[in-house]
Amino acid sequence: MSLTTPMSIRTLQRKLYCKAKAEPAYRFYLLYDKIHRHDILAHAWALARANAGAPGVDGMTFAGVEAIGLEEWLAAIRRDLVAKIYRPAPVRRVMIPKPGGGERPLGIPTIRDRVVQTAAKLVLEPIFEAELDPAAHGYRPGRSGADAIKAVHVLLCRGYTDVVDADLSKYFDTIPHQDLMRSVARRIVDRHVLRLIKLWLKAPVEERDEDGTRRMTGGKNSKQGTPQGGVISPLLANLYMNRFLKHWRSTGRGEAYRAQIVSYADDFVILSRGHAAEALAWTGRVMTKLGLALNEMKTATRDARRERFDFLGYSFGPHHYRKDGHWYLGASPSKKSVLRLKAKVSDILVPGNLGAWPEVRDRLNRLLRGWSTYFGHGTRLPAYRAVDNHVYDRVRHFLVRRHKVPSHGTRRFPREAVFGVLGVLHLRRVHLGPPPWVMR
Repeated sequence: MSLTTPMSIRTLQRKLYCKAKAEPAYRFYLLYDKIHRHDILAHAWALARANAGAPGVDGMTFAGVEAIGLEEWLAAIRRDLVAKIYRPAPVRRVMIPKPGGGERPLGIPTIRDRVVQTAAKLVLEPIFEAELDPAAHGYRPGRSGADAIKAVHVLLCRGYTDVVDADLSKYFDTIPHQDLMRSVARRIVDRHVLRLIKLWLKAPVEERDEDGTRRMTGGKNSKQGTPQGGVISPLLANLYMNRFLKHWRSTGRGEAYRAQIVSYADDFVILSRGHAAEALAWTGRVMTKLGLALNEMKTATRDARRERFDFLGYSFGPHHYRKDGHWYLGASPSKKSVLRLKAKVSDILVPGNLGAWPEVRDRLNRLLRGWSTYFGHGTRLPAYRAVDNHVYDRVRHFLVRRHKVPSHGTRRFPREAVFGVLGVLHLRRVHLGPPPWVMR
């Protein structure tokens, strides 16, 4: 099934967006029938299938759905929605490691609920997209983390070097339901759509202890939080964060503090010319009114001319140009980002990986290519060199063990061979381009 949005859905989305953009006070009251349209449910399935992911509490997999018959399965969902008897299943919660240490909860809805949430997102996103602040870059069509990174770098180079490096404490888990629903109801008055969103917000959460004991939390009595992992959650999180961004703009904070915000979901920085402390104090007060809280341990002001700060995997601030010794305001992959990539490389090249070398190499190259695509801005050659050195060492050790070479393998597997005939992606060449003899 194609992932290209069908023309019928694109036409609907364009109409909704244009209406919302042209009339900021307009409230939409006939949307529920769009969510259970056959073409929208079918495309929602295709998007959910492409995103893959683990099964929810019912254990149903995508392959399982296809085995019992996709058309009938979608038809059953549509019947439940039309009859207004659809109810979401509990959300399966798992804990996943955080890059900086510790764990964060991830909610996994059932595939059935993911499809319905995706259908709702297809209809609602154009409406909310029309009013999201331009400073917001996360989880939006046509925008990306790369745009946010470039925006931060440009502002630094323009003199916005007094920075609020902000971190919200458990943002997704603390969004107040009542205030969030008010934000939704500003544009949506279709009571059946509002009911759907409330059902997802109030869905119970199932957790399993180490011994397999089932424990249920949340449910009808929960008053805050939207599970990370739910398809609709990023859209709702953006909508609530937009309250802060709109308040910043409507109260003229940008002019008062000579500052601008760059936001990616719950990650944001405020870049100012000399007023970072005032901007931070104001932000703390507003977040409290919104029922949110800044993480005091991770939120700080920085002078980007003298110290670095990390944002979306990049390190911003003073960089040293090795050739002539001068300093400049730069952006480069952060040390943590490089270390995380090295760890993933090592995970692929473990001794227990018995896959054929072409399969191992292709998996490694996909990882490296994806990383270099994201980290393709600013000063990246030092990070690329560090990754290349690690990749070469791990590949050489991997092949030495596999072929039982009685040495360190530097002669049998030199760098030229690893990044040449063995086909491993050489990041330094991604940065500098192919050598002259390849271009002839």
